[in-house]
Amino acid sequence: MKQYLSLVEEILANGELKEDRTGTGTISIFGVQRKYDLRDGFPLVTTKKTLFNAVIHELLWFLKGSTNINDGLTQNTPIWDAWADENGELGPVYGKQWRRWNAVNGREIDQISKAIEMIKTNPDSRRIIVNAWNVGELDQMALPPCHMFFQFYVVNGRLDCQLYQRSADVALGVPFNIASYAALMMMVAQECDLEAGIFTHTMGDAHIYTNHVEGLKKQLTRTPKSLPKVTIAKKPIDQITFEDFELTDYEHDKFIKFKVAV
Repeated sequence: MKQYLSLVEEILANGELKEDRTGTGTISIFGVQRKYDLRDGFPLVTTKKTLFNAVIHELLWFLKGSTNINDGLTQNTPIWDAWADENGELGPVYGKQWRRWNAVNGREIDQISKAIEMIKTNPDSRRIIVNAWNVGELDQMALPPCHMFFQFYVVNGRLDCQLYQRSADVALGVPFNIASYAALMMMVAQECDLEAGIFTHTMGDAHIYTNHVEGLKKQLTRTPKSLPKVTIAKKPIDQITFEDFELTDYEHDKFIKFKVAV
């Protein structure tokens, strides 16, 4: 995961101090990109322990179309607990937009299913896109989407994906985002009889919170290890469960605790 560490180095070297919504303060750069080729291994950060189980539980929760943390999420990871209301609700966040986007005529659009259908029937299309940034519903969301828009690309039997992330918390969020979209790519590629290829991660405001700097500097002293492997049971995407994922050969350094900025 040298690409990830190079992002950390770039922000520490060239970033500018910037205020933020949480009041914590950040070191920030705008408009950066990194690429991860899944054929080289699964892109899970090795210079600290990254909670793969939490990544998969969250991804499957998105894919169910869920918006309530009590629907199988908080029982496995507290990742969204800080933003949920007293009933566990977050409003029309990722799962709602991915699976039940409201069209003007009252129809609900399942963007994930439509993307898979297009990959199978029209793989050269430049419109294989899933969008979570629903302007008409942003004010109902506990937190507007950070990883907001992604596009699939099919070539020579390979499935690539590019994500645009408007806001990227480099210490805490980005390792999760990379692993989550890599797993999603694998699920979709398998469904469509393709090889999972290159994940392109494009970020708008890529930032390090000021209280994360020391932890990231510690990571930079560590040597990246070989990437692990992930296998997924051969099932339709909506039938895949947590138990269908297997992570092997994951060698990592010790966990580094970073405080969440809410």
